[in-house]
Amino acid sequence: MGVPTVSDRISQMVAKLHLEPEVEPMFHEDSYGYRPGKSALDAVARARKRCWQYDWVVDLDISAFFDTLDHKLVLEVVKKHTQEKWILLYIERWLKAPIQMENGELKARDQGSPQGSVISPLLSNLFMHYAFDAWMQEIFPNVPFERYADDAAAHCKTRKQAEYVRDMIAERLKRWKLDLHPEKTQVVYCKDADRKLEHEHVQFTFLGYTFRPRLAKNRWGKHFVNFLPAVSKKAKKAISKEMRSWKIQRRSDKSLDDLARMFNPMVQGWINYYGRFYKSELYPVLRQLNRDLEFWARQKYKRLRIHGRRARAWLARIALREPSLFAHWRFGLRPDGWGMGAG
Repeated sequence: MGVPTVSDRISQMVAKLHLEPEVEPMFHEDSYGYRPGKSALDAVARARKRCWQYDWVVDLDISAFFDTLDHKLVLEVVKKHTQEKWILLYIERWLKAPIQMENGELKARDQGSPQGSVISPLLSNLFMHYAFDAWMQEIFPNVPFERYADDAAAHCKTRKQAEYVRDMIAERLKRWKLDLHPEKTQVVYCKDADRKLEHEHVQFTFLGYTFRPRLAKNRWGKHFVNFLPAVSKKAKKAISKEMRSWKIQRRSDKSLDDLARMFNPMVQGWINYYGRFYKSELYPVLRQLNRDLEFWARQKYKRLRIHGRRARAWLARIALREPSLFAHWRFGLRPDGWGMGAG
């Protein structure tokens, strides 16, 4: 991560406003990262649809992308779109600015682009447009893909095609001084009820969602196995860790309204993102909030301390009276049985 000074942030924004109108129209429609009118959820939705249409997917993972961007190559692609010397000078300066370590030592940088700067997303998209997007469109026009920054997935009809595409992409990125992670880059079989082949990899994770065979229900209420995305284990662990750090049960000086104001924005953000697809996978994680609120109630009110059921019933009555108080209650996770995801 890099946090630019105020003056650098302003000058980066000026450079971005100068470059963006020139390069944005040429970017590939399936490049989703940091672009106006596009989002990570759009990329997940497109990947979901294509996994139904194509049997195989190449799950691409670029090793240390932002840390290994070649400065010379970045400047070369920028020069294709501007000859303004001040822009080129500033971008080179930003790329090569030394990193200040925790001990105050300045460390020189000859590659990489710090995340957190205003212009870094635009530079990375421009770089990957030439290194990957435009090349894929030319060499593999029948292989659709989704890319969000350095995270990408490409869809193929056969295993042989997928392995060939993977190897060709690795070779292509090598020319641009990037490497595919040897363990995280995989050829995945999108297994479902109609796909009968066996393969060692039948799941992959893309933008916080794990795609794998899951039980689904059709319009007639019949269950079947489909290849679907849901919140990943890694994301669920991160959510649980964050909720534990709140130590809700120790905040007996706060009211329920206080707790709702403090934590609803974060919880609603998780719901908005991870609740878009196969939301039931998010239920077990967020149910922990009701248990934390129950412990909070037992700590705050003496009459509720002896029996957990008494605290749970008290909380349930409040949820029945004010079902929109907490974001996860609105999501269907009200305590003691009310709501779609009763918890």
